[in-house]
Amino acid sequence: MYLNKVQLIGNLTRDPEMKALPNGTKVTSFALATNRTYKDQSGAKKESTEYHNLVSFGRQAEVIAQYAKKGASLYVEGRLQTRSWDDKTSGEKKYRTEILVEQFQLGPRASGSGMSQSAPTSTGPAQKTEKQDDDFGGSIEYPDESINLDDIPF
Repeated sequence: MYLNKVQLIGNLTRDPEMKALPNGTKVTSFALATNRTYKDQSGAKKESTEYHNLVSFGRQAEVIAQYAKKGASLYVEGRLQTRSWDDKTSGEKKYRTEILVEQFQLGPRASGSGMSQSAPTSTGPAQKTEKQDDDFGGSIEYPDESINLDDIPF
């Protein structure tokens, strides 16, 4: 039995770059940073960062290029692939290990993006809200009142 599976939650280190193959297939490449906090032998708290190269194809590549921006949180599932080529300038054989994205989920939007992340306000009496943790360590506040379909703008 064999398994080649990668799961990461991290932040984009740069904006994704989308290109097209000669057959028209879209390809998006981007990098993700993941952090690890640990204690060293002396008990001091340390943090290390790993950088991962990722590649996505097709419609998925278009969505990532359109909506994911530098600093955004992203969850990805994929597989490892190493490719090699001969460097034309030095004549050396080069290698690059990448994660081919099979599934992904965009994380919460960063603060200051124009979207308010605060709880909804009410002109009536104070409303209790139920809090639930999301997958990225934040919390979502759900109002107790029901939603009026006429208030939805789309």
